[in-house]
Amino acid sequence: MALSQKGAAFVEYVLADEKLNAYKAAIKAGYAETTAKKCSYQWIQDDKNKCTENYWPIWEAYQAAKKARNERNNIDADYVLRRLIEIDEMDVLDIMNDDMTLKPLNDWPKAWRTTVTGIDVMEIAHLSDVDKTEAMLKKIKWPDKVKNLELLGKHVSVQAFKDKHEIDGDLTMNLISEISARNAEQQRSPLPQDNITPNG
Repeated sequence: MALSQKGAAFVEYVLADEKLNAYKAAIKAGYAETTAKKCSYQWIQDDKNKCTENYWPIWEAYQAAKKARNERNNIDADYVLRRLIEIDEMDVLDIMNDDMTLKPLNDWPKAWRTTVTGIDVMEIAHLSDVDKTEAMLKKIKWPDKVKNLELLGKHVSVQAFKDKHEIDGDLTMNLISEISARNAEQQRSPLPQDNITPNG
């Protein structure tokens, strides 16, 4: 059975927008609401047997497109684990001076620049020239180290912590336990974990 035009559109839509679930992607592709509600979730399951046979062309097209995208982005289970370790090892000393002021953004390591979840900037006008303003970094929001990688793993459907061929289960669980212990220790630290306000 060949892939229909609507099936191809579904695959394109569901992979193009991470906020678009299978139901919404099916509706956008032109499927009836009843079909979208009843069947669309089957088309993105990992197990082909969970998909109704007459929709196998959609399932196969989705799996092939997802695999191709992951290969283009070089995202796999090993990548997720590498990033998990990288984020866990992020040190506040990399971005802060001893006097609790923040270093210039250009001096931040790439791990910090790509992982900080929020930055508040305040503009200060010069008294001598009202047309000139100076930007001052007011607050940053620390990354949620574990949640960030869990979301990444779910988004690309690599199932980083279930890959029995590449990752030993006991080793992975030990790694997660070690990271959780480190995070708990950091939360007991006097440094705030949610944000930093250098100037009060």
